[in-house]
Amino acid sequence: MKKRATLQIASSLLVCAALLVSACSSNAGTTASEKTAPEQAAATDRIVTDAMGNKVTLPVHPQKVIATYLEDHLVALGVKPIAQWSVGEGSVQGYLQKELAGIPAIPYDLPPEVVMSYSPDLLILESADLAAGDKYNQYSKIAPTYTVGVEKNTDWRKELLAVGEVLNKRDQAKVVLAAYEKKAQEAKEKLQQGIGTKSAAALWVLPKSTFIVKETLSSGDVLYKDLGFTVPEIVKEVTQASDANWNKISLEKLAVLNTDYLFIVNSKGVSLKELVSDPVYANIPAVKNGHVYEFSKDSSWLYSGTIANGQIIDDVLKSVLK
Repeated sequence: MKKRATLQIASSLLVCAALLVSACSSNAGTTASEKTAPEQAAATDRIVTDAMGNKVTLPVHPQKVIATYLEDHLVALGVKPIAQWSVGEGSVQGYLQKELAGIPAIPYDLPPEVVMSYSPDLLILESADLAAGDKYNQYSKIAPTYTVGVEKNTDWRKELLAVGEVLNKRDQAKVVLAAYEKKAQEAKEKLQQGIGTKSAAALWVLPKSTFIVKETLSSGDVLYKDLGFTVPEIVKEVTQASDANWNKISLEKLAVLNTDYLFIVNSKGVSLKELVSDPVYANIPAVKNGHVYEFSKDSSWLYSGTIANGQIIDDVLKSVLK
C-alpha cells in the first residue's frame, strides 16, 4: 500500500593516501605490491547500474545505510540501518522493532535534508518514484544512491537478492532465501497433511473500510504461492483489476466471500467477536466454521520479506493446525 557520496569516497581515498605516505616514510623496505594496497582496495569498489539507468559506485562495506521500506532484507542480512522508514506520525514496521529498537524513524518520502543529517554512506530506494524530479540528483550528492525499481520490488525474492548485491552480501542473500524456501515447503506439506486443499483469504479491516490482499503480493503471495491455499474468486478478481498489494472490497463483495479460512489484520479498534458478528460476515464459510484468525496492525501480514513471510507462516500453522 505504501508501498542514495562522492565526498565520502574522496575522503576514503585521501585517508588511504595518507596511510600510504606514512607507511613509506616509516618503512623503506616496503614492497611495491604493499605500496599499492590502498589503490587495490579502491579498485574493489563496485559499479552497478540501477533501475533508473544510473551507474552507481558502491562502497565495499557500507556502514551507514538507509534503505527505505527494505528493512526486512537488511535485518535478514545482518545489517542495521541508521534510520528506518516510517509513514504518518513515525509509524514504523512493528514486526521488526525487536531488531530495530532505538533506530530513529525517517519520513517515507525521504526529505533530502533529513537524509543528509544522518550522513549515510549508502542509500537504497525501493521505488523510482522516491527519486522523482531532482531528488535523485540531491540524494546522489549525499551518498551513493541505488534504486531497485518495479521489476524487482514487485517480487520480494528478486528484491532481496538485489539488496544483497548492493550490500556486497550476495551469497548471504542466497542462503537466507534458501532457508526460507525450505521453511515454506515444510509448512506447505504440514498443511496438506493436516487440512488438505482449502481456500483462504486475508483481510485488513480499518474503521471505515476493508481491504483484501492481492493473490501475488504481501501475505497473498505466502498464502497462495508458498503454502498452497486455493485462491477465492474474489481475490482473483482483485488481482486482475489492480496492481496494489491490498485493495478495498465492498460490503457486497465481502458478504459473498467464499473461503474456508480467513485471516484478519484488525485495525478497526473492536474485538474479533464484535467484528465478525456484523451480518456482512454471516455467510462466509470460515466464519460459520470458526476458522477466523486475528492479527494486529503491528504484525507482519501487511509486509513482505523472509522475516515477514516467515512470521506469517508461523501464524498460519499455529492458527490452523491446533
